Amino acid sequence: MSSKSHAVEADIHPSTLAQKESKRKWVSYIWDTFDKSPEERRLMSKLDSAILTFASLGYFIKYLDQIKLTVRYVIGEIPSNLLLTRIKPRYWIPAMELLWTVLTMSLPRCSKPTQFYVLRFFVGLAESTFYPGMQYIIGSWYRKDELAKRSCIFHTSSGIASMFSGYLMDAVYNLGGRGGFKGWQWLFIVDGIISLPVAISGFFILPDVPEISSPWYLSQEEVKLAQKRMKLEGRKDREPFMKSKLKKIFTSWHIYLLISSTYVSTTGPPEASLFSNNPVYTISQINSIPTTTPAVQVVTTLAYAWISDSILNGSRWPPIIFGACINIISYISLAVWDIPTGWKWTCYIISGAGYGLSGLLMAWAHEICSEDNEERSLVIGSMNEMAYVFQAWLPLVVWQQVDAPQYRKGFIAITVLSVLLIGTTLLIRNLHRRERVQKSTNEAHEAEETEEDSVGVMSLDANGIKA
Repeated sequence: MSSKSHAVEADIHPSTLAQKESKRKWVSYIWDTFDKSPEERRLMSKLDSAILTFASLGYFIKYLDQIKLTVRYVIGEIPSNLLLTRIKPRYWIPAMELLWTVLTMSLPRCSKPTQFYVLRFFVGLAESTFYPGMQYIIGSWYRKDELAKRSCIFHTSSGIASMFSGYLMDAVYNLGGRGGFKGWQWLFIVDGIISLPVAISGFFILPDVPEISSPWYLSQEEVKLAQKRMKLEGRKDREPFMKSKLKKIFTSWHIYLLISSTYVSTTGPPEASLFSNNPVYTISQINSIPTTTPAVQVVTTLAYAWISDSILNGSRWPPIIFGACINIISYISLAVWDIPTGWKWTCYIISGAGYGLSGLLMAWAHEICSEDNEERSLVIGSMNEMAYVFQAWLPLVVWQQVDAPQYRKGFIAITVLSVLLIGTTLLIRNLHRRERVQKSTNEAHEAEETEEDSVGVMSLDANGIKA
């Protein structure tokens, strides 16, 4: 094969390499497996059934628990994600989910505040492993044209949980006094009942990363196909942590810019408190009305994923900038405050379009860090952890209850962060594009050198034969 052929091959997207003989069918814009070979379609169907089902149900339950009593957990995420590069995720993640299930169901029996706070600390510690860990697993099995959809389907579980929690709290509110438990105690009991079967199922259906995975529902041929898919995608296998690797990670722009991009998508106003001091609204309405914003979040998150994976051919930055622009329009209007009531409600509701970006950002991080498994794990964990660190102090400064419902400082802060997100996104796009161009150039140069060496060897052999 000529050097030109090698260069062309390097420029072809891995998803195209698997389907050179046929053009992309229109049905692939609906769901990507419709345009793949029967073997790959069967593999992805099994992976989706196992990974997405466990991930979505687990995150849904975790978010329900997190909403009931805001727990700022930041200790366990990075260590847990780094641990996943050394041990088998199929044991670690379900074990942590089982732990938080047991601890959550123990909370109603606490008789002292100290007991409650200690248990909540360990509940938060166990919960902290789930989201970044499952994002790492998703990024280890899916390719670029599949990744955003799976990452965002997983992420929408939080929006659905936000909606469901309002109705759940409204329903459980009426259980107070039954069985000797108060309403808040019933919340933890119901949460534990839902999460227990999900936690146990994880030991049986969650796969490890492809290089060490052998789940019962995948044949050896399917495991090899999964490994080949990741090789075509450029995802590296697990490697030892060396000093040189850590130096490479922390001297790269990847970790710093990707972390800074997550702040806006996870920061928003405490919407329920916007109405809690207004006698016009009942307790039921206070729990139910704020569910409209998460509904918008769910719809836009999925829309971003489908558009990015299909119409935009894997480009992540346009939906991110769109969501940031929606934030700017919404929060500038709310900062003014003296606007028509209808537009005010519209701004509250459409602001959910800015919360649906985390899944897309995670998918982008997987692609940017695909050449180093440990960097990918660390960056994913750091993105989620630093977002929670940001959430831990920002509300205390800009979302103060004394300012309700005119959170002027908060609305201005989110507007500024949205502007910064646009700038950060464009910078990431340009730097990543430069890296890809440099990589293609280096690969083409290496291919030329290899071919020249081969020609030289053949020439020497020919001269020897001639002599």
